[in-house]
Amino acid sequence: MNIHAIVLAAGKGTRMKSSLYKVMHPVCGKPMIEHVVAAVEDLAFHKPVVVIGHGAEAVMHQLGNRVQYAHQQEQLGTAHAVWMCREALEKQDGMTIVLNGDTPLVQKETLNQLLSYHQERGAAATVLTAIVDDPTGYGRIIRDESGNVRRIVEEKDATLGQKKVCEISTGIFCFDNRKLFETIPQVSNDNAQGEYYLPDVLAILQEQGCLIGAYAAANPDEGAGVNDRIQLAQMENKLRKRINERHMKNGVTIIDPAATYIEADVVIGLDTVIYPGSYLSGRTRIADGCAIGPNAHILDSVISSRVQVSSSTVVGSKVPMNTIVGPYAFVGGEVQEWQNSDDSQAPKAQMTGGRC
Repeated sequence: MNIHAIVLAAGKGTRMKSSLYKVMHPVCGKPMIEHVVAAVEDLAFHKPVVVIGHGAEAVMHQLGNRVQYAHQQEQLGTAHAVWMCREALEKQDGMTIVLNGDTPLVQKETLNQLLSYHQERGAAATVLTAIVDDPTGYGRIIRDESGNVRRIVEEKDATLGQKKVCEISTGIFCFDNRKLFETIPQVSNDNAQGEYYLPDVLAILQEQGCLIGAYAAANPDEGAGVNDRIQLAQMENKLRKRINERHMKNGVTIIDPAATYIEADVVIGLDTVIYPGSYLSGRTRIADGCAIGPNAHILDSVISSRVQVSSSTVVGSKVPMNTIVGPYAFVGGEVQEWQNSDDSQAPKAQMTGGRC
């Protein structure tokens, strides 16, 4: 079965109050859009299609040729955004995942579960839902007496009774691809926003007698989007917690996870201990048996086995085995990328202001 993916990333994000395009705001060291594309690119049969509008150049520069692009010149709603992908997808068979570019907590495993559920049910469309304590701002899942999905009602169009529903749409969908593009032209913009809503496709398919599924995510945060700086900070905190827990499960000791900041692409070896106040960022790689911190900042560096870094900064450097860095040292090399497994291309350490 062919699997396609559409990432909606055309919105300006005015509530961010920033000159930086919304999906380009970093979360744990990478733009939000990078986290989303990483979750879908291994699932998709073809390159994912990213819908761009405001800030298109920044997104294209970031993602390059890893994806296809569709341009939405006017932001007329999510159904309209998907319709912009018709040239690339409307004649394709298979299943299509649609998700938003500002949902950095979404995981590939959850998307796989959604795809499997959709395929097993033989559904025309399946929505990823979540049960939340406060559904304010989200589309509500409206079911019939038998528990089947009837429609999704957006917050601004919901009645007082519908607003009490705590099952929400995450904005992540799986569709039969041909049915999706056959149905979008039937979507109306007769609503409070005057927009063409993608969830209305589900209601139209249901009226046609098609099966509509709903798969509840184990973690409701996975579909959460970012609309302002407050939510951006909340997302950073949740993803940082996930990253720290992953390292701890893999044999790293983190003395105080709440005071430890590890970005998404950092690699850490067994039996390394991370002390509070440490910032590990970029493409840093730390080998086994190290002691990092307290108050260490390491960026784009390779730390060899049994190194100690205390109250010091290491930038773009390779620190050899059994070295003690700090306290109060600066280790600086020219920041550059290296790919070799033996790290032979990493710049060597240049220490100033401290000892080793």
